[in-house]
Amino acid sequence: MKRIQYDKYGGPDLMYLSDFEVADPGPGEVMVKVKFAAINPIDWKVRNGQLRFVTGRAFPRAMGSDLSGTVIAVGPGVTRCAPGDAVFGLAGIKQSGALGEVVIINETSLAKKPENVSFEDAACLGTPGVTAWNGLLDKANLQSGSRIFINGCTGAVGEVAVQIARRAGAVVSGSTSAGAISRARALGLDAVYDYRTTDLAKLGERYDVVYDTAATMSPALGLGMLTGRGVFLDITPSPSKFIRAIFNRRLKPIVCTTRPDILDSLAKAAAQGALRLPVAKIVPLHEGVRLITALEEGIRLGGKGLVAMD
Repeated sequence: MKRIQYDKYGGPDLMYLSDFEVADPGPGEVMVKVKFAAINPIDWKVRNGQLRFVTGRAFPRAMGSDLSGTVIAVGPGVTRCAPGDAVFGLAGIKQSGALGEVVIINETSLAKKPENVSFEDAACLGTPGVTAWNGLLDKANLQSGSRIFINGCTGAVGEVAVQIARRAGAVVSGSTSAGAISRARALGLDAVYDYRTTDLAKLGERYDVVYDTAATMSPALGLGMLTGRGVFLDITPSPSKFIRAIFNRRLKPIVCTTRPDILDSLAKAAAQGALRLPVAKIVPLHEGVRLITALEEGIRLGGKGLVAMD
């Protein structure tokens, strides 16, 4: 089997396509024949070594988190899926491996793909969907009628957050680039601001939740936009922010933490047509390194970049 991997932490030049041997799935694990893998910033953050305190120093390391595909084998004790099932999900950052023809993944990180959702669309749901859910529902306890501001509302996490919030009955505003404002309005936002020309600190509105899905807001700015009991969701956690959050409960650092119930809820929303991310570009596996590098260097696609294994 082939996958994209690297032999030490560092830049995009370290990635390469290689053959590898697939181990049998262990207890609670599933072997998935990957159809599509979606690229996320977390993929190169892991490769750059930003999370080496979690991922360790064992090499070579595989690339990729979000995927869709078909189960081909299961380990002892697996109950959520069986060989032949169409699934989607996200590999943990320690294991990774979605950017390969086959991946071993824990069953709790997978959900069955709805029949009316394509493999391409399903591959996009994992990291953006779980991260948006962790913030809005796990940390902010989103309620109908809540006023939400999403910074970066047309990025992958931001766009899922908009859809989840509106589905819950919240009133949603947000910021994006000038070129994406029409796309944001099509999502049903109450108000949309150009982040390049708007001083968010001077907005007259105050919000129950501010979610910085673009990772460009300072905690001071986000906290300053809140109502008295509002919360600021920070997508770039750090040790200092976790310490600060102990003393300021309105600051909520977000770590993407998957659970079966979240994935099942994302699957249900997608099946009902209430959750979808646009796919902008699909390349074959042998061109995956090039696309990852381009995205890491700042190219904007206007949607998700996918790698096809077939």
